[in-house]
Amino acid sequence: MIKAEIRKHYKSLRKSLSQDQVEDLSLKIANLLLGLPIWDYEFYHIFLSIIEHKEVNTDYILNILSGKDKNIIISKSDFSTREMTHVLLTDNTKIKKNEWNIPEPIGGIPIATEHIEVVFIPLLAFDKTGHRVGYGEGFYDTFLSRCQSKTLKIGLSFYEEIEEISDTNEFDVTLDYCVTPDKIYDFRRK
Repeated sequence: MIKAEIRKHYKSLRKSLSQDQVEDLSLKIANLLLGLPIWDYEFYHIFLSIIEHKEVNTDYILNILSGKDKNIIISKSDFSTREMTHVLLTDNTKIKKNEWNIPEPIGGIPIATEHIEVVFIPLLAFDKTGHRVGYGEGFYDTFLSRCQSKTLKIGLSFYEEIEEISDTNEFDVTLDYCVTPDKIYDFRRK
């Protein structure tokens, strides 16, 4: 299937989830993440969930990162340039939803992309080679292409892999891992 068809299908699937299902599946994903060999790093980038889109609730992962005393990085999106700027999440960071309901920091301590070691990535679907389908705006492809090659890219998905995304291109950045409520996919070995 092509990205547009996949995007439409998985948005519809997510829309049908109840809030209790979102919470239950999100907690399962967070618990499985604990089994990954990723906890020796210092700088972790994470998205703040868009509740209205029924995204994986990253509050559980934020709690894990805080409990492990990690540097948590969040972003602000610039829709005119399709780029994100990154800041350190602290107790003093103010969060406000933008016009697209994306929770974003107001100000904050800037963090350069090259410092980020692990990135948790929102997505709608992914395939057996680690390609992913997001919302189609290109923010994460731009961001991930600027990360160091050793930066770990971890997708978070409510659903298992699909066979193939047929319209991938050279600008698509693949995942190292994807974590679903029931399984960890490791694409580094393929």
